[in-house]
Amino acid sequence: MTLKQPYRPPVLADVARLAGVSVPTVSRVLNGTKRVAPELATRVRDAVAEVGYRPNVAARLMRSGRRTLISVLAGGTSNYGYARTIQGIENAARHAGMSVTITVVESADDAHVARAVDLALTQPTAGAIVLEFDRAGINAARSLPPELPVVVVGGGARRRGAPGALLDERTAAREATEYLLRLGHTTVHYVAGPSAGKHSGRTEGWRAALASRSAPVPTAMASEWDAASGYAWGERIAARVDVTAVLCGNDEIAIGLMRALSDRGIRVPEDVSVIGFDDQPIVRMWRPSLTTVAQDFEDLGARAFGLMERLIDGERSVGSSVAVPQLVIRESTAPPPQRSDARERGA
Repeated sequence: MTLKQPYRPPVLADVARLAGVSVPTVSRVLNGTKRVAPELATRVRDAVAEVGYRPNVAARLMRSGRRTLISVLAGGTSNYGYARTIQGIENAARHAGMSVTITVVESADDAHVARAVDLALTQPTAGAIVLEFDRAGINAARSLPPELPVVVVGGGARRRGAPGALLDERTAAREATEYLLRLGHTTVHYVAGPSAGKHSGRTEGWRAALASRSAPVPTAMASEWDAASGYAWGERIAARVDVTAVLCGNDEIAIGLMRALSDRGIRVPEDVSVIGFDDQPIVRMWRPSLTTVAQDFEDLGARAFGLMERLIDGERSVGSSVAVPQLVIRESTAPPPQRSDARERGA
């Protein structure tokens, strides 16, 4: 049996051999640095197409002295916001001829943070983009050396230190809460995702909206980020008659909560209005389709890379980039039920 030879990508010498020219001639044609006779240029381009040669942009930039690797540090990669943000970074980096490595910070524990930072910095990185979506990311950002170009990604309208690509979650949560109050709900309950000691713009915005209308401020319900946790809170809410509107920390919590209400005969939005956060693609297909706060995570990642490029290019003063997520009104919100309906629900 003949063993299959391992794949070897074509190199300049393969192109030169097929075209019957020298390697420097191939290089001049591809780089456009010097004029080459049209007949030779055509032969080189035909040979490039035939052998499938792909110029190594990253190697070219390395020869010019510019590092081409960006390190992304994150507390996870599977959750919707994490995954789409990383996708946005990768897309922008690829179009710029740069590469991305991803290092997962397993927890906020000092040892895990130090291990992740060491792993990221053993590579010839031009800079680091850190997802501050959790305490692990926040601690990782604080552990990076000050001379390294760093961009942070997170929720907020301003920050000190390294420039950040930000989503103004406080304003977005306030607008979502105010929308429910304008519909006639006397207050809005809130099922919050885990903060892990992290600043929560969503919680602040919810509280600020209630305070501005002198509405009662219920105790926030602490949840995990998954639908099962939302379902558990939905079971409890179904047994109450004082809850007519709920803001959820993300779409998964909202979907779980709505399913629990439906299983117990509580109608959304006729009995309880529900708003999510993130605008995952599936929520518009749910029944009722979910009113939610749309966060453009891919744009967030692209903005983070744009800030990093400016740092790498030597700009001394790079500010943060802030976008306000937008409320998308669908079918899961409505005015509150009449008092007679509420009494019937609690019967």
